[in-house]
Amino acid sequence: MIVAKNLTKQYGGKQVLNIENLEIPKGQSFGLVGNNGAGKTTFFSLLLDLIEPSAGEIINNNVQVNTSEDWKPFTSSFIDETFLIGYLTPEEYFNFIGELRGQNKADVNALLSRFEDFFHGEILEQNKYLRDLSKGNQKKVGIVASFIGNPEVVILDEPFANLDPTTQIRLKGIIKDLANTQGVTVLVSSHDLIHVTEVCERIVVLNKGEIVRDIETSTETLQELESFFAG
Repeated sequence: MIVAKNLTKQYGGKQVLNIENLEIPKGQSFGLVGNNGAGKTTFFSLLLDLIEPSAGEIINNNVQVNTSEDWKPFTSSFIDETFLIGYLTPEEYFNFIGELRGQNKADVNALLSRFEDFFHGEILEQNKYLRDLSKGNQKKVGIVASFIGNPEVVILDEPFANLDPTTQIRLKGIIKDLANTQGVTVLVSSHDLIHVTEVCERIVVLNKGEIVRDIETSTETLQELESFFAG
């Protein structure tokens, strides 16, 4: 589904990402971990054509992302709050995203009804603009908006940050359902090793922009990751 080949990114002569080969098959729940500056957000930004690679390419379902926009209809993401539009209410924002992705209000409302527990009564019908919501509630809006339009690929950067424990647990169930039941390719970046090992069937560790571990998740994975980062 997703292939990165000889992918590099440099800023001012400093290399921040160098991935020779990475393949992520369709329907895989894929975790990306690493310390600050490891290259996680850079990789996601390249995957979403937010920045240009210095060399190499990323192919998403046979489409090179920096030369064609044909990957956009089946790919969705939430990276951070800058993806939101602060002067809209959550309902207005969901409908706006729905229009962009060819969904009518009935389609959007049907999807939102599936996330009532996740919203926990704090998002819809609150008469608040997105800018006035807490960081956690803004994240809930952005995450659910990324599911609009039945995407085949969903990219989430630090989705568990700023969420309360109940919402984190519910989000883990949502991610598992997307990948295991619906066949969606889900890419998750997180500093939380526990959460990422619980929801991802495969975890790649980046260090200084390079892949240093590629792990099929098992009962020993958390200990392996903790030993790596403790060392």
